[in-house]
Amino acid sequence: MSDNLTKKRLRTSGITVIISLSLVLFMLGALGLLVINANKLSKHFKENVGFQIYLKDTASSAQTDGLLQEISNSKYAKSVNLINKEQAAEKLKADLGEDFVSFLGSNPLLNSMEVKLNANYANTDTLQIIEKTLLQKSYVKEVVYQKDMINNLNKNTKAIAFFILIFSGALLIVAIALINNTIRLSIYSQRFLIRTMYLVGATRSFISKPFIFKGVRQGIIAGIIASVLLVALLAISTRFIPDLLQLQDENLLLILFSAIVLVGVIISAFSAMLSVLRFLRLKTSDLYF
Repeated sequence: MSDNLTKKRLRTSGITVIISLSLVLFMLGALGLLVINANKLSKHFKENVGFQIYLKDTASSAQTDGLLQEISNSKYAKSVNLINKEQAAEKLKADLGEDFVSFLGSNPLLNSMEVKLNANYANTDTLQIIEKTLLQKSYVKEVVYQKDMINNLNKNTKAIAFFILIFSGALLIVAIALINNTIRLSIYSQRFLIRTMYLVGATRSFISKPFIFKGVRQGIIAGIIASVLLVALLAISTRFIPDLLQLQDENLLLILFSAIVLVGVIISAFSAMLSVLRFLRLKTSDLYF
């Protein structure tokens, strides 16, 4: 009867540890998802940053095609689109709702190129260098970009990244403390067994092994449960934010889920080892408190 009660308590304690571990790992995983998607969103916004190149009327077809090819082959350009003056006029007429070309008697607009940048080049320092290089060409009239918007985008991105870094560090410390305390409390009920084994001659490594293996097993189960919960969170989130699905990278998600399981295993096993060693160092009289 006593043995059955003890086994039941140990089983309940093990389930409690796994549930607690799962919730902590889920929080860490959710933060990991936030970091991944924050980077993706930052890249998405930066790659929507661009500039316009306005060409002089004297620019020949060969010069225009040459510049188009040069920009297409450059490292900074994600995409480049040539907009001739007729296309620009049609778009402006649609926006204004009236035919300004007929009113003016001619089309005053210029041929232009719309360039979208790769994320790493979406900053004003790089754009100033690009602008200076382009303006050296005799057929380029003007290079236009929104300096204040780009500065604000980079400033806000850095601020958010710093906040996430600090929050991640704090949450990791809290997670380690919670897991460690949970494991220690689960082993606490077996402190007399640990002491007895030590007194009859069992080595510390021999005593620690079953608890470490149990910690590894609990870490794996908790990591898998946390990963399943994260998949459910993603599925629910994409129902409300459909565009979120396009930002997901399967390889990064697999790495994240693997990391969650690995973190669970390492922290659980290490906490189990420390807890056993702690009880081994205590005097017999201290085990009653």
